[in-house]
Amino acid sequence: MSEPAIPPAACTTVFVYGTLMPGERNAHIAALGGSFSAQRAVLSGHRLLHLHPEAYPAVVPGEPGDTVQGHALTYPPTDWAVALPFLDELEGVEEAPPLYLRRQVPLTLEDGSPGSAWVYLYALEDRLTRPGVWPVPGGDWRSVPDRTRTAESDR
Repeated sequence: MSEPAIPPAACTTVFVYGTLMPGERNAHIAALGGSFSAQRAVLSGHRLLHLHPEAYPAVVPGEPGDTVQGHALTYPPTDWAVALPFLDELEGVEEAPPLYLRRQVPLTLEDGSPGSAWVYLYALEDRLTRPGVWPVPGGDWRSVPDRTRTAESDR
């Protein structure tokens, strides 16, 4: 189940850590909703996993020292209302069962300042018990060698 509709004055930032990051295969999805600013950010207390053969990442709650590297994409409130449905669809928020759940989390932005953003947390716990789940050292998905997929429908 997705989060309730977000009022325009609420958080309009999403933390992306995989295929939605600038330069990655689904970066164009992030742009479908309108303009945004992107800056590097770190999500603490979460673990980054790579799923194979799916070739996409999963973030799950972790230990206090765990970190995930990514980008904070901040949309103007008017564009956020358009962007959010594209993002939720890509992340399977409305699927039954949902593939990811959208949650609000604290971040550290690249300049060291605190921030807040929505993040998509992986929701299929049973998948995480099967082969093909690899922790990503350093929490940076761009370091994974087999992350490229060519099919347009792939997450």
